[in-house]
Amino acid sequence: MTKNSCAGSGDVMLLACSGASNVGQLANQAALELTQEGLGKMFCLAGVGGKLSGFVKSAKEAPALVVMDGCEVGCAKAIFQEAGLPLRGYLVLTDLGIAKNKNFILKKDELDQVKEAARKAADGQGQVGIPHAGACCSCA
Repeated sequence: MTKNSCAGSGDVMLLACSGASNVGQLANQAALELTQEGLGKMFCLAGVGGKLSGFVKSAKEAPALVVMDGCEVGCAKAIFQEAGLPLRGYLVLTDLGIAKNKNFILKKDELDQVKEAARKAADGQGQVGIPHAGACCSCA
């Protein structure tokens, strides 16, 4: 797999739902593997949810974020709203066509799909350190 990402320098903060469903666990596993692959670093969504000042400050100052919710319930989105943080790089796994269920045997093709969507969400923020909406003009 090639790294063709403006935000691929490891500065992407990855925050994932890790809810009690396949999609929550897919989000968590994708964040873990993307960290291992060097896209960014997995970060504690619970720390942001607890409004712990260091966690909130780190999320606010992160040059790029990917926030993943497993489903439309939107727990990660609600955490960011409660903490007064803007959502950047936000995706909902069920919006990718992955059906939510209680089967915790994760499918490789779905995991790959989530990781690719997360990479695109990171790329959509432009150059690391210069977050903005829309496509990165230097990613060709």
